[in-house]
Amino acid sequence: MKHPWLKRLLSLHGLLFLAFVYAPIIIVVVYSFNSHPVNMMVWKDFTFDWYLSIFGNPTKLTEQTLYVESTDQLLSAVKNSLTVAVTTTTFATIVGTATALAIYRYHFKLKPFYQGLLYMPMVMPDIVLGIALLVFFINFGVKLGLMSIIIGHCTFLISYVFVVVSARLAGMDSTLEEASADLGANPWATFRRVTLPQILPGIVGGALLAFIISMDDLVITYFIAGVDSTTLPVFIYGMLRRGVKPEINAIATLMLLFSFAIAALGLYFRRRN
Repeated sequence: MKHPWLKRLLSLHGLLFLAFVYAPIIIVVVYSFNSHPVNMMVWKDFTFDWYLSIFGNPTKLTEQTLYVESTDQLLSAVKNSLTVAVTTTTFATIVGTATALAIYRYHFKLKPFYQGLLYMPMVMPDIVLGIALLVFFINFGVKLGLMSIIIGHCTFLISYVFVVVSARLAGMDSTLEEASADLGANPWATFRRVTLPQILPGIVGGALLAFIISMDDLVITYFIAGVDSTTLPVFIYGMLRRGVKPEINAIATLMLLFSFAIAALGLYFRRRN
């Protein structure tokens, strides 16, 4: 750049942007080890007690201030979130991948319109989609519970998988499929030995993205969850309504580590040839 001050200004802007994004996350992680039982912003001592209490191992500190009403409720919420995420990811990955392949291979009159419909759940506000799903389930007599959450998550996670796999298909060499057919391979053998290995990183990436979004979703799940089907984000939101407590920071830190692990796994598969 011709002006050194402009370069310094852009560097400062970049640092401020990173601080704005990551400083709140760092604060949550740091204060999850704070032993102060009332005010999380007043540092007292370093402790692992809040993490121990999450896993049902109360200490002297947590026995005086039990913020997690029941470890069983927390574990039940984690179980519900994992059940919904695994089921939704499986269904969304299969349907999203099949839809991307169909859109890539076939041409029809309403193809752009159909593609636009697939993008709509991604750009639609979560609160609008949540209310729409709630009204739909009530009108058709669907009981709110894990099944309603799974159906609701599938309505928008299929779009995410579709976009990721479509991007992978756009860079695929179609001549390899033609060569496979010329050599006598049937469509199933061509898909299994030629197409699938090429788009597998996109499928894995879309599945991991769908899993993380399903685990972290709050707004839509809040509208369509039943009484006995509380997921982990909804459980944390219920705790936050009574104040930000140290155990909430510990739960958030564990969720952050879990998300980083899934993201690292996705990057590993993406970089593989």
